Amino acid sequence: MISTKLKSIILLFFCIFISHLESYAQQGEVAIHQDKSIEKLMRIKKELNKSDSERYKIQIYSGNRSDAYEAQKEFKDAFENWPSIIQYETPNFKIWAGNFRTRLEADRALKQIKGKFPAAFIFRPKK
Repeated sequence: MISTKLKSIILLFFCIFISHLESYAQQGEVAIHQDKSIEKLMRIKKELNKSDSERYKIQIYSGNRSDAYEAQKEFKDAFENWPSIIQYETPNFKIWAGNFRTRLEADRALKQIKGKFPAAFIFRPKK
């Protein structure tokens, strides 16, 4: 026969096991209340992100890192209106300028930029 002490230990482990299972068996509901304009804003943001990939940029430099930083500084000093970024595409550092909605807008900017950066050209970045 099983001793009383052993029965007590088994009963204790059984109780602990059951209480452990109950502690993870939680139920509940989550209700999300949001303003209807959030959906509209999300739609607009999605359209803007889509249109960003359809925009034009101008590459003004491609080469080594130190010359890229120098070219970017020259560009910023000469053309304050257009933002520029440095992109690294193995093995070159590239300076991309602007974010033009139309080809015509990019062409007009390119005319001005070519005076200082003759190798500049228009392109559409791939995402």
